[in-house]
Amino acid sequence: MTIRAFDQLFNRIDKRPVLAIALSTLWLILVGGIAFFWHLGSIGLIDETEPLFAEASRQMYVTGDWITPFFNGETRFDKPALIYWCQAIAYNIFGVNEWAVRLPSAIAAMSVIALAFYTVQWQLAKQDALEQVFRPSRRWLTAGLVAAVMALNPEMIVWGRTGVSDMLLTGCIASALLCFFLGYASQEGSGIGDRGQGTGDRGQGGHGGHGGQGRISLSQSPIPDSQSPIPNHWYLACYVLIAGAILTKGPVGIVLPGLIIGVFLLYLGKLREVVREMRLLLGMLIILGLSVPWYVLVIWRNGWNFINSFFGYHNIERFTEVVNGHKAPWYFYFLVVLLGFAPYSVYLPLAITRLKFWQRHYWRSQERSQQLGLFAFFWFVSVFGFFTIAVTKLPSYVLPLMPAAAILIGLLWSDFFQTKAIREEGGHGGQGGQGGYGGQGSNFSPLSPSSVLWSGWVNVVFVSAIAVALFYVPRLIGVDPAAPEFRQLLQQSGLTTLGSGIWLVCAVILAVIILRRRWRLLIGVNLLAFALSLIFVLTPALFLIDQQRQLPLRELAAIAVKAEKPGEELLMVGFKKPTVVFYSHRHVNYIKMSTTAGDYVRNQAVKQTQSDSILVLAQPKKFPDMGLQPNNYQNLGKSGAYQLIRVPFNR
Repeated sequence: MTIRAFDQLFNRIDKRPVLAIALSTLWLILVGGIAFFWHLGSIGLIDETEPLFAEASRQMYVTGDWITPFFNGETRFDKPALIYWCQAIAYNIFGVNEWAVRLPSAIAAMSVIALAFYTVQWQLAKQDALEQVFRPSRRWLTAGLVAAVMALNPEMIVWGRTGVSDMLLTGCIASALLCFFLGYASQEGSGIGDRGQGTGDRGQGGHGGHGGQGRISLSQSPIPDSQSPIPNHWYLACYVLIAGAILTKGPVGIVLPGLIIGVFLLYLGKLREVVREMRLLLGMLIILGLSVPWYVLVIWRNGWNFINSFFGYHNIERFTEVVNGHKAPWYFYFLVVLLGFAPYSVYLPLAITRLKFWQRHYWRSQERSQQLGLFAFFWFVSVFGFFTIAVTKLPSYVLPLMPAAAILIGLLWSDFFQTKAIREEGGHGGQGGQGGYGGQGSNFSPLSPSSVLWSGWVNVVFVSAIAVALFYVPRLIGVDPAAPEFRQLLQQSGLTTLGSGIWLVCAVILAVIILRRRWRLLIGVNLLAFALSLIFVLTPALFLIDQQRQLPLRELAAIAVKAEKPGEELLMVGFKKPTVVFYSHRHVNYIKMSTTAGDYVRNQAVKQTQSDSILVLAQPKKFPDMGLQPNNYQNLGKSGAYQLIRVPFNR
């Protein structure tokens, strides 16, 4: 289907707002449903981190203590309370289950995608109005592409389907940044060109000589009342979401948005102007009023234990020192973005250089609504740079930059969605807008065929490497003591071979597209290959992993619940799996060393305890190391690599 045919189709859709909203909603449901909600609760919680959040939230739900998070009888100050509150509310609605644990993450991811879809379409509609052209296909295809790329990438899928705080943080930060941009761009009459400092009269060509004739200048619109004490509703939403980010992960929830917005405004020379229109003092009062009360209450209740653990260890030390062995080289996040945003990451260098962000005078001359690409660039590099400087490094830390990366890719492809349509318009609206980032008066030429060509061939090489890697995965992965049969079963399943085939076919199709110069189709083939891999390879592989690694623990936890005697202690030896605490709904005593565990059991036998026996969960090979022989204990169950026994006390 040609761009003109798409324009005709979307023109009819645009004339029916109800149909437009319905189709947009269906697309978002399709993309988000596949990425985040499909089989969301079909596998058990995954050790180690997910059950820590799930159980702390369950404790809040059961005890009614919404201030202090607890796990296994101890305070858990790793993260603030918002993620626990959301999961506890989900428990109240859907019951205590895996679906409820992961639902806040899925909703957060879906919300960001929907808001990004709206923002991109709004920005392109503004550009069309400025250039006096009508390109509905470009608006719809670009916005839909941004939503799909944002949803269908490894980082967003992993954390959007996991019941931890990372996606909720990303949802709050990314939504806050999008709300900021909408608030910033919706301020009419605020462009530098409008104030006579930049391009002058848009109707006379503007900056770069592509201005066209008869463009609409936003300076013709009335300037809003600068004396109003209340910022616009988008700024207010930004403040509320920043407060949510602070309640999700602490100071980073305001540091990252503040850094991104500050760098963006400093670059444009608009910091003072925008700070005034945002009513920053009122905004800070809103942020503090929403986020500080919980911190006051938890400090009042727990004192220095919370301050030292949360602010000292989990914030300052994570930035300045290596915590929990999470050390990585300086180039770590280059690899994370390359693989975590695969396969679209190969186009990020082209998307960024296409911006020509170094042309500061040009960007300052643009209307605010046409600065989305620049804003996404500063969003991307600020998050990337901040966590590259941090000493402790984890793949999830750069999750907040993934929405910005998707916007950059979508705006890059908007060039392909508009070039032919502009020619077919017969010059209507002048020559402006031939560059997807240019907006009115752009001095950008269309995408260089050679740059697209090279990026396309890199894409072919990259997906070919994915195909080869998938084929050899069963041979490359080591033996997991928790799932000793997994590697063999994975190879027998043929899933990696199927995945390799999908990506190999993708590489061939991409090569044909490049040879035929059908650039618009490149990103669609990548999206389709990823979606097929998710549905037919990754999801079945997750079921296999769950069956081998997590199901045995759930089964033994259920046996422990049925078999336990009043006051009987459950001892876990040689490993620490928090899922047992969540699924057994009871306290578990972890002891790492087998000899230490053996001494503990003997000491408990000597003491006058509430029970005359103790439950022990461990790998069978650990029992002799504990000084236990088969005649010393009763076997209650064995599943996978683990065995549950009862050790009676001989009094």
